[in-house]
Amino acid sequence: MEELKQKLADILTPNKKDRRHLIALLQQVQHTLGYLSNEAMLAIADFLEIPESTVYGIATFYNQFRFTPLGKHPVKVCMGTACHLAGGKLVLEAMARELDIQVGGITPDHEFSLERVACVGCCALAPVVVVSDSVYPRMTPPKVEEILVTIKPITQEQSGT
Repeated sequence: MEELKQKLADILTPNKKDRRHLIALLQQVQHTLGYLSNEAMLAIADFLEIPESTVYGIATFYNQFRFTPLGKHPVKVCMGTACHLAGGKLVLEAMARELDIQVGGITPDHEFSLERVACVGCCALAPVVVVSDSVYPRMTPPKVEEILVTIKPITQEQSGT
């Protein structure tokens, strides 16, 4: 908790104490913490002397903000037009089923998080999944398990199990 307070203190500086800086502050906090925690949003509201509901309303309005941390291996399933038409929805459903989490969620061990993204810019390779920084083209539901099998053993070795 003290670490959080220190990080927020570094961001919430007197020259930013104006509600015009709300979005920029939310962006900085998310960049620093990886997501917007309830505690961070409350601290921003107190700092700017605005209602907590205003901070929450702005944060939930823009889809750039997330309210859960990313997993060690963030999974992004492209749902842009090309990927959607090529079966992206089925790939997203398979990924959610294999990881046993909802879109926007994180696995209990914090190894994987699952996001639906608008476009990753690889339309010719649709549908596309990005895990960490690796791009997986021409995905199908059966390939989802293949990808995760190659990542999960590495994760288990690193965690010592």
